Amino acid sequence: MAVNTPTVAAKFDATGRRKRAIARVRLTLGSGAITINEKEMETYLGRATLLQIVRQPLEVTNSAERFNVAVTAHGGGLSGQAGAIRHGIARALVSVDEALRPLLRRAGLLTRDPREKESKKYGRKRARKRFQYSKR
Repeated sequence: MAVNTPTVAAKFDATGRRKRAIARVRLTLGSGAITINEKEMETYLGRATLLQIVRQPLEVTNSAERFNVAVTAHGGGLSGQAGAIRHGIARALVSVDEALRPLLRRAGLLTRDPREKESKKYGRKRARKRFQYSKR
């Protein structure tokens, strides 16, 4: 599927979220460089699975070499941030070309993962774990 070429050095912004992580993503026309918090993606994330997660929306739309991606990510851990970045890139690609929406939707990249940590309850150690019980 071909992507329409956007006009004159446009910037496309989007926000992605997962767990407690938030990623602000900016797409610009370029050579395919991805920077996260002003570091190269490989040095920031490290694990190959996380790198694959981040690249997924660009590979699905065949636009990995067309855009430079600049990301500001905070909150959560590396896995949550990678998921938030993936969500943000997918949303930014839709703002570039609305025709990509069905393709990204089919791949499940536009749906925000609703799973969050359950809050701690009073009288318990964590959300569900109880304190140790001793009869005597």
